[in-house]
Amino acid sequence: MAARGWDAPDVVFVTGDAYVDHPSFAMAILGRWLEAHGFRVAILAQPDWRSAEAWRALGRPRLFYAVSAGNMDSMINHYTANRKRRNADAYSPGGAIDRRPDRPTAVYAQRCREAWKGVPVVVGGVEASLRRIPHYDYWSDRVWPSMLVTSKADLLGFGMGETTLLEIARRLDAGEPVESLRTLRGVAYLLGRSESLTAHAAGDGSDALAEAPVELPAFDVVKDDPTAFAEMTRLFHHETNPHNARRLVQPHGDRLLVVNPPAHALDEATLDRLHELPYTRRPHPDCEAPPPAWETIRDSVQIMRGCFGGCTFCSITMHQGREIQSRSPESILREVEQLASQPDFKGGISDLGGPTANMYRMRCTKPDVERVCRRLSCVHPKICKLLDTSHAPTLDLMRRARAIPGVERVHIASGIRMDLAADEPEYLEELAAHHVGGHLKVAPEHVSDRVLSLMKKPSRGSFEIFAERFARASARAGKEQYLVPYFIASHPGSETEDMIELALFLKARGYRPRQVQDFIPAPMDIATCMYWTGIDPLTMQPVATAKRLRDRTVQRALLQYFAPENWATVRDALVRAGREDLIGDGPECLIPSRPPAPRRNDRDDPSAGGGRAGYRRASRDRGRGRGAGRERSGGR
Repeated sequence: MAARGWDAPDVVFVTGDAYVDHPSFAMAILGRWLEAHGFRVAILAQPDWRSAEAWRALGRPRLFYAVSAGNMDSMINHYTANRKRRNADAYSPGGAIDRRPDRPTAVYAQRCREAWKGVPVVVGGVEASLRRIPHYDYWSDRVWPSMLVTSKADLLGFGMGETTLLEIARRLDAGEPVESLRTLRGVAYLLGRSESLTAHAAGDGSDALAEAPVELPAFDVVKDDPTAFAEMTRLFHHETNPHNARRLVQPHGDRLLVVNPPAHALDEATLDRLHELPYTRRPHPDCEAPPPAWETIRDSVQIMRGCFGGCTFCSITMHQGREIQSRSPESILREVEQLASQPDFKGGISDLGGPTANMYRMRCTKPDVERVCRRLSCVHPKICKLLDTSHAPTLDLMRRARAIPGVERVHIASGIRMDLAADEPEYLEELAAHHVGGHLKVAPEHVSDRVLSLMKKPSRGSFEIFAERFARASARAGKEQYLVPYFIASHPGSETEDMIELALFLKARGYRPRQVQDFIPAPMDIATCMYWTGIDPLTMQPVATAKRLRDRTVQRALLQYFAPENWATVRDALVRAGREDLIGDGPECLIPSRPPAPRRNDRDDPSAGGGRAGYRRASRDRGRGRGAGRERSGGR
């Protein structure tokens, strides 16, 4: 600030992550975006939250504070599925822990007010976005109110935030009071006790806020009533399409929570400009060691955002939106060229993708239908006939990227939607021949079609078709390549019988997973509602849920039925399920009749890989180490 001659910043971003000036990090892309529009931006990264001194050091912001917990939900970042503290933080220097408190958004917002009274506070990011309404908190095992209650923020911005945040800055800069910002899309707020809800024209000129709002069951009801919570979840998820979403209102005691419709998706030109701002693509020089997350994405290129999959355990759609927003090929290739020109570039693009790599440029072919559609997934229970599923733009991009001088290989590491890719033979051939470094990550998640339906995932048969076609494509390319499939234990609806079915599936294919995913109920997900209420909010039918630690341990053990330390747990589960036929020394048995002798280390056991369908464990689980558990949740 001194070097730039600033007397004060216009906006101060407060983030729970170490600062990395890369477009994969929220504070970088938002800070650069406001900077590009003429605002003085300061970033307070991982401040000592035990006092307000760090907040005072930058001086009083002229316009507002923008507060975020970071790129990842803080509680999922801090704790495993068994509620045990993790031993590393991927978004802190060197993976250091204890650089932020639990639920930092509310703590940071309080410090903002302590440091400079009267400065508007806007909270946002993944943590706030997933807590805009009452939500089940897995770690305290209770329903919490909207984060606006706990943070006492003036506004909560949800979604990716670029357009909303810029409009907030512009209007405050023009002298408008913070209360006038309640007409913006992508914000939520609490009405004061003496205030009343009035109809306003939306900030974009539409009449979205003039319509009668949708009233959600009151917080005092949903916090104790599972049926009311399920009804709230159903109503909320059907009001997430920006083209037809209505404003939501919900009593919180004697105050009223108001959630405006989501912001519209960014157009191609805006997304290009965002990604071509002058990022250094490096951690801040003050970082004593690079954050592990940066090591993973430093040579990656984002080509799109959003996901129309609608998986019930995933929060991507709730934060990034259902509509696919794609960059232009020219913008993407310019970024690849920039990477290739760097002196420390080693020839490899680690990823050319996004939430799902092969959804690039896919969208509804009928905009008029898209504007009124309230479907939660474009691909479940079957692929919508109006969805353009052509992989031609992705194929063209892959070919052009690997032809750039200095680029020796371009990996696809984001994961792909298998049901979309399986029917695209040219894409599969290209993928197998040029873009898989021996292992391709895929996410079938389960093999029970009943559980898969609750997940809104493709059927077991879809995975088997893809696996067979990928294996054949790899063989034609003359490459020995394997799938690394991820499966979830303890997802709502998954019972012991379903996990036995999954274990038999894995055994039949000779696959022994080292990476085990335990379901973590992330705030606001449909699957989280199922977990807490025992009700599928979309059908209001009961759903069996593994809540007890013992039941979750059994499901996890069945995923690794072959591990000697799991023998007793698996045997007990099989006996209880009446499947003693799977105990013995026959080829169809899951475990031997006697406990196996403990082995010092089976990591190099050659039987841990291979298999008929082309499965094999990855030699390394990047960023986590072999044998590390991998919990799946909305944080992804």
